[in-house]
Amino acid sequence: MVLGFVGLCTLLELTPGPDTFLVLRCSLRGPRSGIAAAVGSAMGSLVWTGAVAAGLATLLEESATTYRLVKIAGGLYLLYLGTSALIRRKNAASAGMNQTAPPISAWSALRAGLFSCMLNPKVGLFFLAVIPQFLPTQHVTMTGIVTLGLIETLTALLYMVGLAFAAARAILWLRRPRITQALDRISAAVLAAFGIGTLASAAS
Repeated sequence: MVLGFVGLCTLLELTPGPDTFLVLRCSLRGPRSGIAAAVGSAMGSLVWTGAVAAGLATLLEESATTYRLVKIAGGLYLLYLGTSALIRRKNAASAGMNQTAPPISAWSALRAGLFSCMLNPKVGLFFLAVIPQFLPTQHVTMTGIVTLGLIETLTALLYMVGLAFAAARAILWLRRPRITQALDRISAAVLAAFGIGTLASAAS
């Protein structure tokens, strides 16, 4: 049962989402920033685990208004991340500093990963809908929920950290500023697009 849950989590991690592109974007600055974003995303998963264990995430399932508000907040945050990154890139290019991607601190990357995950209601619904399916029908306890939540968090962390190392390694290997700049713009645009798509779905 545990192996089946790990397999499901792994398959879901392989599906690109906002957190994936955020980690990739931060990795353009080096593995440290990418790993920080991955750790932040994992911390967000832990927050959702606690929320589900405490029964708070049930609100997302039962209240369309709460779900929509969280979704709007998440969409706005992703849009902010994408557009602010594009603006920083444009300003850096105007100042003649377009040879490398604008720097980002590990703390900023960790914070971005944390809020990106925390403001994604789909993560909460995943825990709410999937975790109980892997627990004995008569023994759905807080301990069981937290255990599976920790397994999902660890799976996501290992995948994201590996992704950060691979992305940072690829950039160092290529050592071509134009490619780095293109990836920087594309990842920022994708984050903004995720934000717009989230806001559009919340408004529908």
